[in-house]
Amino acid sequence: MSQVAAVQMASGPNVNSNLIEASRLINDAVSKGAELVVLPENFAFLGHKDSDILTIAEVDGKGPIQDFLVKQAKSHGIWIVGGTVPITGGDAQHVRSACMVFNSSGERVARYDKIHLFDVHINASNESYKESETTEAGDEVVVIDTPFGKMGIAICYDLRFPELFRHMLDAGMEFIVMPSAFTAITGKAHWEVLTRARAIENLCYVIAADQGGFHVSGRETHGNSMIVDPWGHVLSRIQNGSGAIVSELDNIQVGKIRKTFPATNHRRMPCKLP
Repeated sequence: MSQVAAVQMASGPNVNSNLIEASRLINDAVSKGAELVVLPENFAFLGHKDSDILTIAEVDGKGPIQDFLVKQAKSHGIWIVGGTVPITGGDAQHVRSACMVFNSSGERVARYDKIHLFDVHINASNESYKESETTEAGDEVVVIDTPFGKMGIAICYDLRFPELFRHMLDAGMEFIVMPSAFTAITGKAHWEVLTRARAIENLCYVIAADQGGFHVSGRETHGNSMIVDPWGHVLSRIQNGSGAIVSELDNIQVGKIRKTFPATNHRRMPCKLP
């Protein structure tokens, strides 16, 4: 069994301040025995407006946010899932929302670019989001081998698209890491039920690290970061504010559950659609 952690933050527009806070929370997770630490989406920067992200975009493989992740992984000897890092896109008006994974030697072993972009209007709070105006969508499902089992990567709005997780399952995924920044309104309505549903329907662990609190921009994020087991039980959570939660992950248990309750093998798609 392994010890895994989800970190919750309320990031702002100052990168250095956010990295100091992330470092503190990583230290806390490590002190609790964490071998894998998952940071939330936009952990290093959440600006006044969406276009502010363009001002801190980094070239792939180089930049202070990526350097920070390398240093944290190496100094603690842990695996780090680096929330999201804004990486330069195909033009000056767009970035890629990239989740980067570093092993305990500080080597980057995976990069997943967010596939589903948050272009919505929330009537209850009259909030509008148009993530596609500043972010390019990725198009590749990522599942990698780790000492903790086969890990699939998703980011925030991806949570609403179960077919993505079925592709991960077909690639052998045993647990999911999910950096997020769910809004307060949508989070209250859907965050927990969707997170637990993804665990239940795929019989896997989910490590969901969310932004949680009030931000300088006036935005409020939901929080309620959690670690969920393959039966849908919430092993640990942090409702509000900043913090780190740690739980055991047992990939052997995943195999046992999938063998004795083989729902993931019982999928049947119709030969013809109506």
